[in-house]
Amino acid sequence: MELINMTLHTLFLIMMLNLSLQHKHLMLTLMCIEAMMLILLMMLIIFTTTTQTISQTPMPFILLTISVCGASIGLTLVVAITRTHGNDFLKNLNLL
Repeated sequence: MELINMTLHTLFLIMMLNLSLQHKHLMLTLMCIEAMMLILLMMLIIFTTTTQTISQTPMPFILLTISVCGASIGLTLVVAITRTHGNDFLKNLNLL
């Protein structure tokens, strides 16, 4: 169990590093965020199964629901930006 926790923490840190280094495409940035959410979901599922508390049982489902909503909004933004600008390069967007 400790190996799984260490692996998930390492994967989360790698995704955070990848997110900070990803400066080209919006889609790759959103994929890094989605991978981080899936890693958090796995950590939360492991935590709730090991503690066996009834009050924390719906938390993975709530996190998964919020993650799906965020992914759909992100995909909508990618489609809208691609239609207006022709690509999803982050350097072409004026974020100010």
